[in-house]
Amino acid sequence: MRYELVIFDNDGVLVDSEPLSNTILAGYLTELGHPTSYEDSLRDYMGAAVHRVHDLVLERSGQRLPEDFDDVFHSRVFAAFERELKPVEGAVDVLEKLAADGVAYCLASSGSHERIRVGHQKAGLDKWFDEGRVFSSQDVGRGKPAPDLFLYAAERMGVAPEKCVVVEDSPLGVQAAVAAGMDVLGFTAMTPAERLVGATALFGDMRELADLLA
Repeated sequence: MRYELVIFDNDGVLVDSEPLSNTILAGYLTELGHPTSYEDSLRDYMGAAVHRVHDLVLERSGQRLPEDFDDVFHSRVFAAFERELKPVEGAVDVLEKLAADGVAYCLASSGSHERIRVGHQKAGLDKWFDEGRVFSSQDVGRGKPAPDLFLYAAERMGVAPEKCVVVEDSPLGVQAAVAAGMDVLGFTAMTPAERLVGATALFGDMRELADLLA
């Protein structure tokens, strides 16, 4: 293993949550008078912390989202998770191999700790991620594409940035990893390869990841 730490994004990389959450986000924004398609949501918000939604809506419309926007949005997302969320195919196999090989790993997500915990419990991934392996944009105040979250995760795990590799599926996440001085493996299952500019390597099936990490 040429890396000392593997940092996973969560949504779309470990749990298959992006279709659910972006469908809900697009619908809720449209409901509030900010017409947004599913494709718009993926383009503008995939991989981002929820504050980006507030920022872009205000920038584009001059209007602020309701004070309870986050609570309503998350309640709808969590309900969908309980009904439908599954792990990304092949993710468990990767985690099992890393654990068996004694390779350090963690996750760094734009999502809240609550969102991560709810999703992992439903998808059966909570056994792989104790609290010491889970880092959220809540911990640093700024989400991706700022590098803060990845740098924080590396510091907490005791590994220098240049010895880390990030597994990401969003343009914002790739930008953050590059800005942190880390290699990044771009997962193209949902994002066209040409949008993951700056990735060290690209892969479209999670079962390919073990070979890329070797």
